[in-house]
Amino acid sequence: MANEKMLAQISEKAGFIAALDQSGGSTPGALRQYGIPDDAYNGDAEMFKLIHEMRVRIITAPAFTGEKVIAAILFEATMDGQAQGKPVPSFLWKDRGVVPFLKVDKGLEAESDGVRLMKPIPGLDALLARAGKLGIFGTKMRSVIEQNSPAGIAAVVKQQFEYGAQIDAGGLMPILEPEVSIKTPDKAGAEKTLRDEILKGLDALPAGKQVMLKLTIPDVADFYKPLIDHPRVLRVVALSGGYTRTEACKLLAKNHGMIASFSRALINDLKKSMSDSEFNAKLSEAIDEIYDASALKV
Repeated sequence: MANEKMLAQISEKAGFIAALDQSGGSTPGALRQYGIPDDAYNGDAEMFKLIHEMRVRIITAPAFTGEKVIAAILFEATMDGQAQGKPVPSFLWKDRGVVPFLKVDKGLEAESDGVRLMKPIPGLDALLARAGKLGIFGTKMRSVIEQNSPAGIAAVVKQQFEYGAQIDAGGLMPILEPEVSIKTPDKAGAEKTLRDEILKGLDALPAGKQVMLKLTIPDVADFYKPLIDHPRVLRVVALSGGYTRTEACKLLAKNHGMIASFSRALINDLKKSMSDSEFNAKLSEAIDEIYDASALKV
């Protein structure tokens, strides 16, 4: 594994992971939330330029440091971009003390058997090699569970672990993200099915191998403690999943050993029209709230 200091920070340090990895499908919504309407740009190139400017504004803000934000998940175009004249991964780690991760999935298939598997990830080995050279520590990939479907959930977990093995072989730390939708009718049941399948996958990992897990905050507090305590798990992080920041933080604070990896709940109050002082104050407020929910448990 690449950097021992990064590994120590991810495994031990108090704090949370910022998810700044909105891709093509979710970028327009993120820009609208930021105050940039759809008719303000033409085509993907202009859209990605605007979202990159937003992300750079976030990662260069005074509060965005490794003191509370231990890592950040990037979209591929952000990884390839620059912040203050430096490659973003290098800027994050060397200037801010934030460990860089990369989103590698290419989106979701249509729902089948109550789940949405990941689309194939062509060229993954080449992407991993390029990411490693740029200083990326690990990766993240997302599937979605819509129903408590044992066969569907087993397929999701199988796919996640298979890609996880490929990512590990490429020298990076995989974050497996089998998200249970908060709209799942039997959410608690789906979480039990998921936990059991993940435990099977973890038990089958070779000695010395580890993965990270990014999971929906469970209905039952500390439900994922067996995963958090498993020797094959480096860390378990939580997605905000459509909850407001207040809701997500309140729920997360009840789950010991689980830290945040929030996206919308981190950036929703930020607007392009804000002055730098207003923007930085709002971001600092969000960082403090999410940090407290991750580090200071009920």
